[in-house]
Amino acid sequence: MNETLWILFALVDLCMVLVVYRLFGKVGLFGLMVFNLLLCNIQVLKTVQLFGLTTTLGNVLYASVFLATDLLSEFYGKKEARKGVLLGFVTLLMMVAYMQIALLFQPAADDFAQPHLEVLFGFMPRVALASMAAYLVSQLHDVWAFHAIRARTGERLLWLRNNASTMVSQLLDSVIFCVIAFWGVFPMNVFMEILLSTYLIKFVVAALDTPFIYLAKRVFHKEQAAQSA
Repeated sequence: MNETLWILFALVDLCMVLVVYRLFGKVGLFGLMVFNLLLCNIQVLKTVQLFGLTTTLGNVLYASVFLATDLLSEFYGKKEARKGVLLGFVTLLMMVAYMQIALLFQPAADDFAQPHLEVLFGFMPRVALASMAAYLVSQLHDVWAFHAIRARTGERLLWLRNNASTMVSQLLDSVIFCVIAFWGVFPMNVFMEILLSTYLIKFVVAALDTPFIYLAKRVFHKEQAAQSA
C-alpha cells in the first residue's frame, strides 16, 4: 500500500508543479518552492517503509523543489533560479526561528497543542543545521551544474542537464544532511543504510520529473512566450 501511495503522491506532486506554473508562471514557481520546502521539512519527521527500505516521507516533496528550480533555470535564467533558492532558504530559516518563539509562550491550561508542537518543531541544532546547509549547498550546486551543462550543450539535451544536475545535487544534499545530522549517532552500517536509502528514493523521483520538464517546455512555456510577445 505504501509503495502505490508513494508513486501516486510523487506523480500528483510533479503534476501540481506544472499546474501552478501554468496558472501563475514564475511567481508560482517561487511560491511552490517555499511551500514544498517548508512542508517537506515537517514530513521528513515521519519515517515509512518503501520497497523494503526505511526512509523519510519528505523526499517526495523535496524532489519537486528541484523540478521547480530547473524550470526557473531553463526558462528564466541562473539569476532567477538562485533567487528562488535563496527565498526558500530565508523562509526556512524564518520558520525555524518563529516556531521556537511560538514554543516559548506559556500555553493555556486547556491547551492540547503545545506538546505536539514541541515534538514537531522542537529545536534540534544538528538536524536544523543539517537541513539548512544541505538545502543551500545542493540547490546552489543544482543551478550551477544545470547552466554549466547548458553552456556546453546549448538548447539540446534538456534531459541531461535536468537529470545530471538534480541527481548529483541530491547526492550532495543526502551526504551533507546525513553527515551533519547522524554522524556518530548511529553505527556505521546503520548510517550507510540511512544515507543510501535516502538518496535512492530521491534518485527515483528525480528520474520521474524528466517528462514533466519536457511538457512544460513544449506546451506551457511556449504559450506564455506567445502571450507576452
